[in-house]
Amino acid sequence: MNSAILRIALFATFALSAFPQHRLHNDAADQSQKHPWMNTALSPDERAEMVLKEMTLEEKMDLVHGNGMPGWGKPRPNAYLGNGGAGFVLGIPRLGIPMIQMSDAAYGVRSSAENGRYSTALPSNLASAASWDPEAACEYGALIGRELRAQGYNMTLGGGVNITREPRNGRTFEYLGEDPILAGTLVGNRIRCEQGQYVIGDIKHYAVNDQESGRNEVNVIIGRRALRETDLLAFEVGIDTGNPAAVMCSYNAVNGDFACENKFLLTDILRTAWGFKGFVLSDWGGTHSTIKASAAGLDNEEPNDDFFGDKLKVAVDSGTVPLSELDQHVRRILRSEFLSGIVDHPLRKSVVDVEGGFATALHLAEQSTVLLKNDNGVLPLDRSKIHSIAVIGSHADTGMISGGGSAQVDPPGRAPARWQEHVWFPPAPLKAVSAKVPAETVSFDSGDDPARAAALAKQADVAIVFAHQWLSEGMDLPSLSLPDKQDALIEQVAAANPRTIVVLETGTAVTMPWLGKVSGVVEAWFAGSKGADAVANILFGDVNPSAKLPMTFPLSEADLPHPQIVPPPPGSHGGAAVAGNGEAKPTFSITYNEGLKVGYKWYDAEKKPVLFPFGFGLSYTTFGYSNLAVHDNIVSFTVKNTGTRAGAEIAEVYAALPAAANEPPKRLVGWSKVHLNPGESKQVSVPVNSKYLSIFDEAHDAWKLEPGAYTFMVGGSSKDLPLVKTIEKN
Repeated sequence: MNSAILRIALFATFALSAFPQHRLHNDAADQSQKHPWMNTALSPDERAEMVLKEMTLEEKMDLVHGNGMPGWGKPRPNAYLGNGGAGFVLGIPRLGIPMIQMSDAAYGVRSSAENGRYSTALPSNLASAASWDPEAACEYGALIGRELRAQGYNMTLGGGVNITREPRNGRTFEYLGEDPILAGTLVGNRIRCEQGQYVIGDIKHYAVNDQESGRNEVNVIIGRRALRETDLLAFEVGIDTGNPAAVMCSYNAVNGDFACENKFLLTDILRTAWGFKGFVLSDWGGTHSTIKASAAGLDNEEPNDDFFGDKLKVAVDSGTVPLSELDQHVRRILRSEFLSGIVDHPLRKSVVDVEGGFATALHLAEQSTVLLKNDNGVLPLDRSKIHSIAVIGSHADTGMISGGGSAQVDPPGRAPARWQEHVWFPPAPLKAVSAKVPAETVSFDSGDDPARAAALAKQADVAIVFAHQWLSEGMDLPSLSLPDKQDALIEQVAAANPRTIVVLETGTAVTMPWLGKVSGVVEAWFAGSKGADAVANILFGDVNPSAKLPMTFPLSEADLPHPQIVPPPPGSHGGAAVAGNGEAKPTFSITYNEGLKVGYKWYDAEKKPVLFPFGFGLSYTTFGYSNLAVHDNIVSFTVKNTGTRAGAEIAEVYAALPAAANEPPKRLVGWSKVHLNPGESKQVSVPVNSKYLSIFDEAHDAWKLEPGAYTFMVGGSSKDLPLVKTIEKN
């Protein structure tokens, strides 16, 4: 453990005895033994109902809004009760109900440095999606859950699952790719295991919050069928898999109504169609009304009480908002507190397991790193044959870049990260590569002078260029190109040494005008606290890469459904317009006229070539497929390791629906990650949920399985499907 992390851990240990909320929770736990709702044999619904009957109106009001957050408006009188995170909701000590202490925790617990604490930065959510591994998603969530509680939080605000309609979206790295079934399955397993640590899990941003440009004022126009089969399907799968205690509604409007006051989203779909029983909280500042939002199904306003404070109390007192409606909001919040276990397992700060976090971060980063190109077997690097390595790239001697905004995790031993600050996590790639070979083998150049970098590369056996593309909440990318003239740098290095390997540190897809001139490309994403070590393990073959792309890499922005991101209108200031009746209205619209054609479905339907397809990823071994059979929605086949190394293959199953369904050419319906030794074969069976073969019938407001021919395709990517079988369904 390095000295900076050790100092943080020692401070955390000292802080336990001085933390007043710790004593408060102990007192509440002692007192709560007298209350009948503390009987854990009762259901969360029964326990919530019992507490609700004992509450005063003021106590009910305390549960439906936040109490501010550091840096958001004027400090509130009870701000001292907060834990320095994104916000908190007051508890009811006399009834044994704890405060809800919230933290942004997309890929690790945020704002830890403000409390003198340490957090593990895991690979970004998009990176984790590249593992295609529900067990890894569970490991991801469990670690975040443990570190949340260790730092005094009992609710996560992670769980992003907006599918990638717009790859230039600044929050793409916080989400899980472009396919709703893959994204929903992985976020659901993350949430399930987060909540297993006794924290309130959250899924967000509900819904179709797919670009940051004008996110507070944009109206997304989309057909109901397209909405149910794409963006909402990811949420449906995630909620069904993970049973989250909370849903966060998004900033944008959907078909005319802001998401946090959208009855169709919050009541008709979330609660009626899906049976969700948890509570809905607004994104920070995403509440626009009192009466409309309450009636639509918003339960908790964050981070303040502009609409769900005095205004809501006046509306309840006057009867404009029925008391039963307020009770329903409170009931859902209480139920979630009991469901998640935060009542029965009070918070007690502890020291984060730093070394354990490092081990998890390393394992997940190794499983998330995608090998995109490997000409002439340039990788893995052979230590016995490599005598000189040129490591090139800005900050390659410092660390690996991470994603900004509310997801940002503070690196160890430094001040809290500022909003939209570029943050680099140690260890440095240069150090990780140097550790694999004798020290004199490796030389470094920042790449600031491309000619100098090319000269260094020319003298080396192999050149490794570390290139980055930073993303953050609150902005969109102007393009998918690498910034800061890095494309030109790579061109010059590759011209000097054709044995050039590019390691990409990105939060979304990038274009690669130099692709034909380099020998190797590795997509490391935003790789977290042990990213450099994971990349070095991949480069030198200590780990065989198995990850595959959770999103398509297009040839250019011209091939996207919307080549130009729709910006807010001139003169807008990032907020909704207010009509004469005081109701907030979006100021501009974007129409998702691509409808069902999201990601690979778009490129398939439009017959557009791509740089790298969805589901693509190379290995240091090879795999063969055979013996496809389909029976009762079970797709069976054989996978064989036909190479010379042990490895894991993500075997993907797609289906083409009958022509009458009027769907894109194919959709992902299942997959299996298969571990095989050289020469080993395994019979694989992938069950396919009937819903994944269905379409949403708007006329009957229901899922429908069309009769006709269903073609199942199996292989190693969405463009490499050697096994094909067609069956008839009546």
